[in-house]
Amino acid sequence: MKRLSFIIFALSFSVALLAKDIKTVVLTTQPEMHCQNCEKKIKNNIRFEKGIKTIKTNLEKKTVTIEYDADKTNVQNIIAGFEKINYKATEVKEKKK
Repeated sequence: MKRLSFIIFALSFSVALLAKDIKTVVLTTQPEMHCQNCEKKIKNNIRFEKGIKTIKTNLEKKTVTIEYDADKTNVQNIIAGFEKINYKATEVKEKKK
């Protein structure tokens, strides 16, 4: 019985350690992302930044939505990644209702 309790404790502790802090940020860019070449440039370069999980672009809204591991990076580092490819990224703040 003690062995089973220990195994259950060890498994639950391991799962807690593996849980990642995944966050999402929405950005706009200057110059504005206006074509598929812009999308491709952003996706092909930003994906190499540490901690990036997914990148979704929206040409209509001219936004880039990035899911990232907050244990490995932050919004400031992601914005710095855009600067490397000559874009100025700005976080889109949600409007409060």
